[in-house]
Amino acid sequence: MSNEDLHAMRHSLAHITAAAVKRIWPEAKFGVGPVVENGFYYDIDLGTMSISESNFSKIEKEMRKIIAEKQTFERFNMDIDDAIAKMHNENQPYKKELLNDLKRSGTTVAKDMDADELGTIADSDTAIDKVSFYTNGDFTDLCRGPHVANTGDVGAFKLMRVAGAYWRGNEKNSQMQRLYGVAFETQEKLDAHLEQLEQAKLRDHRKLGKELDLYTNSSLVGAGLPLFTPRGTVLRDLVSQYSNQLRQSKGFEKIWTPHITKTDLYEKSGHWAKFGDELFLVTSQETSDKLALKPMNCPHHTQLYVSKPRSYKDMPVRFLETTTDYRDEKTGELGGLNRVRSLTQDDSHVFCRQDQIEEEINNLLSVASELYTSIDMKLRVRLSYRDSSDGYLGDMQLWTSAQEQLKAAVERNGLDFFEQEGEAAFYGPKIDFMATDAIGREHQVATVQLDFVQPERFGLEYTDAEGNVARSVMIHCALLGSIERFLSVFIEHTAGWFPFWLAPEQVRILTINDTVIDYVKEIEAILKDTVLMKPVKYNEVRFTRDDRNESLGKKIKEATSMKVPVQLIVGPRDKDSREVSVRTRSGEEKVSIDHLEDYLKGL
Repeated sequence: MSNEDLHAMRHSLAHITAAAVKRIWPEAKFGVGPVVENGFYYDIDLGTMSISESNFSKIEKEMRKIIAEKQTFERFNMDIDDAIAKMHNENQPYKKELLNDLKRSGTTVAKDMDADELGTIADSDTAIDKVSFYTNGDFTDLCRGPHVANTGDVGAFKLMRVAGAYWRGNEKNSQMQRLYGVAFETQEKLDAHLEQLEQAKLRDHRKLGKELDLYTNSSLVGAGLPLFTPRGTVLRDLVSQYSNQLRQSKGFEKIWTPHITKTDLYEKSGHWAKFGDELFLVTSQETSDKLALKPMNCPHHTQLYVSKPRSYKDMPVRFLETTTDYRDEKTGELGGLNRVRSLTQDDSHVFCRQDQIEEEINNLLSVASELYTSIDMKLRVRLSYRDSSDGYLGDMQLWTSAQEQLKAAVERNGLDFFEQEGEAAFYGPKIDFMATDAIGREHQVATVQLDFVQPERFGLEYTDAEGNVARSVMIHCALLGSIERFLSVFIEHTAGWFPFWLAPEQVRILTINDTVIDYVKEIEAILKDTVLMKPVKYNEVRFTRDDRNESLGKKIKEATSMKVPVQLIVGPRDKDSREVSVRTRSGEEKVSIDHLEDYLKGL
C-alpha cells in the first residue's frame, strides 16, 4: 500500500470513529480529526461526559458495524454561508468557527490547520466561497479528503488512548477529548506494532532511569531540568569522552565558551528573529546589557574564529565543545530526557575553504558511522533540504549548491539515504543520521550541516594564496546531538543492558561466605589495576562488592535487576582453585584469576 493510500485509509478511520461516537452520543461536538504517525485522532467535546478506556470496546464495536455496512464516502460542495448555517443548525460550534475563519481569511487560516480537516477547495489566499463535505451513512463531516471508496476498505485498527487537548492548541479555549487510534493495512502489521509498543513500555527510559538510578527530577529545580546521579553521570561522561575522542582523531580542538551572552550575538546570527521566544533572558544588576542563556553554540564559535586573522594555510580550523545549552521549551512538550530545558551538546564547527568541504564532510560522516556502529545501531541518512517557504536565510543559489554537495558526499560514502524538504536548518541543509533501535523505531541522532549564511553574517574570512580576502565555509556537526536525548534513545535501545565499557557498574563481586574475603581483596586489586582501552581510552573498571550475609540467589537477583553485565561469584572452591565464576547474560564460566584482566579487556 502506498503512503497516499495508507493516509486515506487512516483518515477514513478517523471519520468512522467520529461516526461511531455520534451514534453512541448524538450530542457530541467535533473538532478536527487528522492522520498522525501510525494512525489518527479525533478531537471530541461531550460536555461533562468523559470518554475512558472502558468505553473503547463500545466505540470499536460500533466502528466495526459501520465498516461492515460498507458505506460509501460521498463528497459534495456547499456555499460557505450555507455550510456555516448547517453547522449552526447541527450544533457544531467548532466546525462553525473553522468555517467563519475560512470565510474571513481563506487559506491563510487553512495553513495553520490540518489539511485533512479543512473543506476548502480554493487554491488562493483569498476568502473562500465554497467548501467540501464527505458523507458516509448518516454521518457528514467538513473535509477535503481523500478517503477510501467505502468503509469496508479500511484495514486493522485499535483505539489506544484518550487525552485532553485545548481547541486549536490554545489553553484559553475549551478543552476537548482527543481520541487516538492506530491503523495498519493488515492485522499482522497491527499486531507487530502493538508488540513494539509493549516492548517500548518495558524499555521506557523514564522507567529504567528510575529503576537503574540514572537520573531524577525535582519540582524545586524545575521541569525539564534533570539531575544525573553518580551512575547516570558515568553514562554522560563516557559517551561525551568517546565523541570527543573520535573528533579529536580528525583534528578537532577543545574550546570553552560562557553560558550567557548579549542578545546582540543572536540578533546578528539570525537566531533571535527565528528562536527569540525560546531563549531564557538574563538581567544584569550592573549594566543595561540584554543577556540570554545560550541556546546554541555556533555564534560563540564564530567569535573565536574571528578573534585573529586567518590564512589559507590555517584552514581548516576545527573547534569542539561539549557544553550545556538552555531553551525555554513549552512545559507541555517536556518529557523524560527526550525534550529538556538544559541540553548538553557535543557540538563542533569546522571553518574551511571551499576546496576542503568534501574531505571535512567525509571525516564527519566516518566518525558518525563509527560511533553508531560501535553501539549496534543501524543508520540511514536523511538529506534535509529547505522548502519554498520564506523561513530561511541566504541566497537560493548557495542553498542549491550546498544541497548538491551534501548529496554528493553521502553518495560517495555509499550511505543509505532519503531526501526530505522542509527539514533544513534556517541557515543551511543538513545530513541527519537516523538510527534504528532494537525494536525497530527510528530516531534522529547525529547531524552534519553545511552553512554559507553564518559566514556572511559574521564576516568569516581568510587570506587566500594570492593575498585576497576569501569567504570561509562553516560546517556544523554533532555526533550525539543532545546527550540527554541520545541517552533516552540509547537506554531504550539497550533496555538498560549497556555494553561493558559503558555500564555504570561493570562488575559486582558476589561472595558466598566470609571465608573468601582475603581472596576477594586479591581480585579487587586486579580490577583496580585493569585499564580498559576500547572504545574509550583509560577507562578504569568500575566495580562493587556484595559481601552481605544474604543468600547467593538474592545477590544474583539484585545484581541482575541493576543490569550489572559481569557478576563475579566467589566461593571457597573458587578460592582453592584460584578461579572466579563469571556470570554474564550469555551464561556462566570459570576464569582463572591470572587471566581475569585479559578476560575483561576482551569484553
